[in-house]
Amino acid sequence: MTPVTPLQIDDAADVSASPFQVEAAAVAAEAAGYDGFSASETRHDVFASLMLAARATERITLRTAIAVAFARNPMTVATLANDLQLVSGGRFELGLGSQVQAHIERRFAMPWSRPAARMEEFVRAVRAIWAAWAGEGRLFFKGDFYRHTLMTEFFDPGPNPHGTPPILLAAVGERMTQVAGRVADGLLCHAFTTPAYLRERTLPALLDARGGSLDGFTVCLPAMAVLGADPVARAAAEQAVRGQIAFYASTPAYRPVLELHGWGDLGERLHLMSRRGAWQEMAAEIPDEVLDAFAVAGGPAEVADALASRFGGAVSSVSLYTPYAVDPALTLEVAGRLRGQG
Repeated sequence: MTPVTPLQIDDAADVSASPFQVEAAAVAAEAAGYDGFSASETRHDVFASLMLAARATERITLRTAIAVAFARNPMTVATLANDLQLVSGGRFELGLGSQVQAHIERRFAMPWSRPAARMEEFVRAVRAIWAAWAGEGRLFFKGDFYRHTLMTEFFDPGPNPHGTPPILLAAVGERMTQVAGRVADGLLCHAFTTPAYLRERTLPALLDARGGSLDGFTVCLPAMAVLGADPVARAAAEQAVRGQIAFYASTPAYRPVLELHGWGDLGERLHLMSRRGAWQEMAAEIPDEVLDAFAVAGGPAEVADALASRFGGAVSSVSLYTPYAVDPALTLEVAGRLRGQG
């Protein structure tokens, strides 16, 4: 089950970072020696943020993690990704995710149906557009969700001198994971992942979709960590991580992870609390057993050892997911120790 890609140590921008903060974080990550850097799409456009980062860096791989696919269409995504690949000099990775139904329909006012089938067709459409630009034939893509049959010379950017960027898909459920195995170059695991779920559900689904081999396929994991220089700092970090676990556990789409461990009732209880807006009380509902399954904890040495033990040989790249303010020197020490173990 071991991916053949050497272990990479990545860094990520804060989920609420502005485009300028993403740019600064990418520059700092490159200077610190990280292999890759990712930015998410929450309050700002992730492509705009990484465009700034691409201009300000030279070596580090840049990844959207994620860009919301269903908020756009294949043509707009193909164009944005092609431009970022061009500006970055071939250092871009297109990470796509579906988001959940409520956000697609109520925040973006876009259609939602059969998300796994729609995502598979979305990726195939993006690749068809890139192929047309590369001179591999006339654009003619017709599917159940998307149709792209017009590309005139005026709108055709031509072949990208750096080739097309890899496509990575975010997935939790086995159906979307299999889509990633069939049409993508890699998988973006969710932070709401346990070692058991990764090895018993995610990797088998990928192997099934890929004919039993993960050669050349990337598996990226943002690992939750309770990290602090002293007990007081770790206590504050632990409270933040419990809150983040509770937030994800309240989402029905992520229920399969809980159900694998027999914690489905916890997910239902948290979902009901979230509907009442009881966000501040939800962290207290996460018992130590659940915390320990989703997060590693301790100082830099302990966190690095735990990550290597849990995920070594199962993922291609790992980054720390810390939903709280943490000293960058600590995360950098974890990265250094983990790189030595990889």
